[in-house]
Amino acid sequence: MRKARQSGIERIENQLVKLIQEKGADQGHSWGIGLLLAVLKGISCIFAAIVALRYFLYRAGLMRRHPLGIQVISIGNVTAGGTGKTPVTEIFARTLAAEGRKVAILSRGYRRKEAPWWHRMFTQVISPPLVVSDGKRVLLDSAMGGDEPYMLAANLPGVAVVVDRDRVKAGRYAIKRLGCDTIILDDGFQYQKLKHSIEVVLVDSTNPFGNGNLLPRGILREPVRHLKRADIIFLTKCRGDTGRVVEEIRKYNRTAEIVECTHQPKSLKDVWSREEFPLSWLEGKTVCTLSGIASPKGFENSLRHLGAKVVWCERYADHHRYDSSEILYALNRTADMGADALVTTEKDAVRFPRLETSPVRCLYLRIAIEILKGGESFREIINRICFRS
Repeated sequence: MRKARQSGIERIENQLVKLIQEKGADQGHSWGIGLLLAVLKGISCIFAAIVALRYFLYRAGLMRRHPLGIQVISIGNVTAGGTGKTPVTEIFARTLAAEGRKVAILSRGYRRKEAPWWHRMFTQVISPPLVVSDGKRVLLDSAMGGDEPYMLAANLPGVAVVVDRDRVKAGRYAIKRLGCDTIILDDGFQYQKLKHSIEVVLVDSTNPFGNGNLLPRGILREPVRHLKRADIIFLTKCRGDTGRVVEEIRKYNRTAEIVECTHQPKSLKDVWSREEFPLSWLEGKTVCTLSGIASPKGFENSLRHLGAKVVWCERYADHHRYDSSEILYALNRTADMGADALVTTEKDAVRFPRLETSPVRCLYLRIAIEILKGGESFREIINRICFRS
């Protein structure tokens, strides 16, 4: 079967990600690439000015932050993608729900299906937020609700998941219609329209701030010094000594609690039947991978750490919406190479179209957060949210 082609936009996106993601990745290229990077640097300076102006307007009160009258926990980052935000959101929601809070997660629903921008611009009808889960049942799939909202809804019974670009509207809906008393704002660090009670910021210990530049020349959404707004910092993907990263964080924020954690594989599941396999199944197995996430290397390396031999990796752009031909190509390539399984991420699995048959096993790796250091700080934050001393 012929390989399904990536879109032109995806190919450009993948090349840019390689250039801007890490220090030194932009060295040794042709003059054409150098010119492109110079243009991106200029755009980055304009973006920095816009970010600075926006925060000035909020501080001056010329742009309003809307309070909801209940606890709003913002979980976000200063970089674009790849910090492992969804599992951290999940552990907060699961813990708070277990403590008796009625939790709603508010999400923008990035890259979900919605009306074209020109239709939204010229249509005056104000539609209600999309309810992916009302806390009792999952109501929308990943195409309509978004990848992360659907995944959170499927993994968090008892937690509502509401999607809307206007998360002030979504929050009011969750309070009035769903009876929620605690809001978790997914990817909320830059969303200043809604007033936050607690600011949780994630930093990837393997690549904290990229090359130090703002988008699109680097991966920063805003200057690193804005870490000073954080109440608690989750240092994710920790392996070994994190002293240098902690030292760098302390340059910008000396008071925030720091929680060190890792994204720990928990199990393997069949993409379509949901049959579960222990992680030990991977030992000695030959596998291929298929992923459309911001940082695929971490996923691929985790399979190697679990004893698998990874012989082929197919990567798409973050949030890629798969069609049947792309899945069939990857499955047939896996079978042709004599591999035992095609392995993908949980986030990718929710975007797979349904197939009746498969020439080889297709599994996804279920990941959860494991706190390595600073668990007492996490518990203190939970107590604050629950109004306990």
